[in-house]
Amino acid sequence: MSVTADPSRAPATQPTLPRLTEADALALYQDCSIHELGRRAHQAAQLLHPEPYRTYVVDRNINYANWCTAKCIFCNFKADPPDRGPSRPGLPPGYVLSFEEIGRKIQELLDIGGTQILMQGGLVPPEILGFDWYLDLLRFIKRDFPRIHVHAFSPPEIFAFHQVFDMPVRDVLLRLRDAGLDTIPGGGAEILVDRVRDIISRGKTRTDEYLEVMRQAHLIGMRTSITMMFGHIETIPERIEHLRRVRDLQDETGGFTAFICWTFQPENTPLGRMPQRPADCTDPPDGKHLVLAGAHEYLRTLALARLFLDNVPNVQASWVTQGPKIGQLALFFGANDMGSVMMEENVVSAAGTTFRLSEDEIRRLITDAGWQPHRRNCYYSLI
Repeated sequence: MSVTADPSRAPATQPTLPRLTEADALALYQDCSIHELGRRAHQAAQLLHPEPYRTYVVDRNINYANWCTAKCIFCNFKADPPDRGPSRPGLPPGYVLSFEEIGRKIQELLDIGGTQILMQGGLVPPEILGFDWYLDLLRFIKRDFPRIHVHAFSPPEIFAFHQVFDMPVRDVLLRLRDAGLDTIPGGGAEILVDRVRDIISRGKTRTDEYLEVMRQAHLIGMRTSITMMFGHIETIPERIEHLRRVRDLQDETGGFTAFICWTFQPENTPLGRMPQRPADCTDPPDGKHLVLAGAHEYLRTLALARLFLDNVPNVQASWVTQGPKIGQLALFFGANDMGSVMMEENVVSAAGTTFRLSEDEIRRLITDAGWQPHRRNCYYSLI
């Protein structure tokens, strides 16, 4: 049985970390070694999470459809909708999963003890899926699988519903919630700076639009996660600006449960073919060249996020892009959660990264790092 959690607010007893300015954060990034950043972030995580355990969740990513009107150049999962211009060569065929297929995937998750689904799709045009389809899908899940927590529809999807179905964002959220939506994932954030978004994710939400969806969700009592995909054309100050926008909204609403960051995976993507900074260049990213991030940069950015996001209670490790050993090491660089067993994942694997971990493997990684492993729910309460 799970511990009861109030889904409308962050814990009132959460300790307070020293608040960094953007200038402080940039100075830390530039001046601290990876070891010093890790030490400081680990201290911050221990302050917020002194308990002897670290957590994980058993869930499944279900991508209900891959038709998408956005022009993201980092994605190799989408399919261009028919009758919307020439499709990019090499893209997969479009699909929409049937309710029967989605139900089969959920039952397979329940059979291994899973508790939640992360369900996202492309920005599907209305001639393929109407709004009633989404409402009927949620009602079907709640009717046939009442124990499953539905963590679904990223802010770009919800903003697209607002646009194409001509409804206020708040009304979209209320109708989805009434049909069975529990919480909202933070997908589609990439870098919350319009200069970057205008290059890598055209046709998707701009920064203020993304954050307004999150704001409205929090205002009606829904909790959400928040993400960052880095290691492409953003500068270090732009990463910090992303963190600042997240922290500002969390000050206002308190609705974010967790922060999750991962590195851009370039294989098979147009963005991965952009001009890269010379390998022997030691200058910081200039925002004009592709600067891929490896494990070293991942850990530094993760640590900086834990230090800067003093009001976001949880930080997840990203073993999906970094592999199990770096995921384990992330527990000493500010993360307090190992994320998901993730029975299924399609988007990152479409870009060539295919790390997989079983529940036993995640529990062993946590145990070997010196903590007790515990399952959690989407509100980070123990199950």
